[in-house]
Amino acid sequence: MAGNTRDLLLACIFLLINSASAEAPYRFFGWNITYGEIRPLGVSQQGILINGQFPGPTIESQTNENLIINVHNNLPDPFLLSWNGLQQRKDSWQDGVSGTNCPIPPGQNFTYHLQAKDQIGSFFYFPSLAFHKAAGGFGAIRIHSRPLIPVPFPSPDDEYTVLIGDWYTASHKALQDLLDSGKELPSPDGILINGKRSPDGANFTVEQGKTYRLRISNVGLQNTLNFLIQGHNMTLVEVEGTHTVQNSYTSVDVHAGQSLSVLFTADRQARDYHIAISTRFINTTLRSTAVIRYAGSSGPAFEALPDAPSDVDFSLNQARSIRTNMTASGPRPNPQGSYHYGSINVTRTIRLANSAGSVGGKLRYAVNGVSFAEADTPLKLADYYNISGVFRLGGIPDAPPAGGATEEVRSETAVMDSDHRSFVEVVLENSEDGVQSWHLDGHSVFVVGMDVGTWTEQSRDSYNLVDAVSRCTVQVYPRGWTAVLIALDNVGMWNMRSEVWARRYLGQQFYLRVYTPTPSFRDELPIPENALLCGRAAAATSSRRPPVSRPRY
Repeated sequence: MAGNTRDLLLACIFLLINSASAEAPYRFFGWNITYGEIRPLGVSQQGILINGQFPGPTIESQTNENLIINVHNNLPDPFLLSWNGLQQRKDSWQDGVSGTNCPIPPGQNFTYHLQAKDQIGSFFYFPSLAFHKAAGGFGAIRIHSRPLIPVPFPSPDDEYTVLIGDWYTASHKALQDLLDSGKELPSPDGILINGKRSPDGANFTVEQGKTYRLRISNVGLQNTLNFLIQGHNMTLVEVEGTHTVQNSYTSVDVHAGQSLSVLFTADRQARDYHIAISTRFINTTLRSTAVIRYAGSSGPAFEALPDAPSDVDFSLNQARSIRTNMTASGPRPNPQGSYHYGSINVTRTIRLANSAGSVGGKLRYAVNGVSFAEADTPLKLADYYNISGVFRLGGIPDAPPAGGATEEVRSETAVMDSDHRSFVEVVLENSEDGVQSWHLDGHSVFVVGMDVGTWTEQSRDSYNLVDAVSRCTVQVYPRGWTAVLIALDNVGMWNMRSEVWARRYLGQQFYLRVYTPTPSFRDELPIPENALLCGRAAAATSSRRPPVSRPRY
């Protein structure tokens, strides 16, 4: 008996060792990118389809799985896809933005090799070049926990993806031309829910007594959107890969570029109820609805929908209440709160202020007085091949100009330099009347503080240094500030951008170079064998290092 027990124990140890060292599974996707007719607001317009779908297919994945996505560009334009929140650990080569990747030429393809390395949660993908995002080409990403990792809530009976966003009936090219001419975008024409709006909006069927997870992403161009389910409360459970304290809300604000998950229980009378999506912080409120339909529904929704909150305090207080569930496991079987970010010494403070100005008499947006100018060569390739003159390292100062925002800004391909494994404090300052939304590729940030008014060093006294939520997209309220702490643990060239897409297109972005002087595959993967070359990098093929097989994790 003792021998059998010993043999069983040895077998279990063998299996654990082999499962730990085995390569994570692969999932393969083949995507065909085309233009096609869509009518999301009842008006025929040209949209970007993926395999004939608008929105695009959902990526279903599990922690650590490898995603092989072969993208065939059948548009007449160069094209790239980027991954909002899917952190490419050690691999900015796959980021899919103009500073890291050459565009996929018309009629050609490129295969992304992504990995959901140590990640869970709700995210989305989108087209990053030109103004393609205004035409579609976006879709949801769901990264599920591995079966043996405990999740801090019972498994829902089902889950739904809910992609919400503002939308224009004008074509993306017309909108781009408007921005190129130096003009601002008008207000959007409507709000979409999974590519539709009321009265033909999306429907979600539920059964009485069952609990459902909604994975909500704001894939729109600019507006904060308020989300409510008529007659039902929602429990927030996850924000961009972080399990949260499970607070109950009657409605939630989802800012541009943000994703989150809520649970709700179908515990009301069996009939129809509305989901209402409303714009926030603009003069004219737009609203769209979808239907929660109980099985055996006895009739349509009939109560009047409540108005969306109208004040900043509602949203600010809600944002402050979103905290990390420190007893929950993340993608690994250890508590999320075991990383004591509040006790790490800050090595650098960076203050970033947005501003609207002009360059050559045309509207531009800037960060610390610098409006980003697109280069003829991806910055990542220029850095790799030591091509001079493509970008200026240190072009973004660590603080806004002493005189504050100015109408005149300078245009430059500026890159902020930073050291690998440094721990930085970034204060996002907003002196304008609209909500700002910021995203950093390749990283999550600890949102330790936010308020209206002016940030000062005394503002640190209010920081949450214990259980601040970790996420990749953060909002800054009008005439306010948001402070985040960032562990720069991911080597590469990473895009820091406004998620208000017209602002990003006109320069409110830059690249953060997370640098180590001793390159190692432990810190950054080699250039992919299938990397596209363009611009000045195309002439650098003679000096290109021999292709190196991608190391296994």
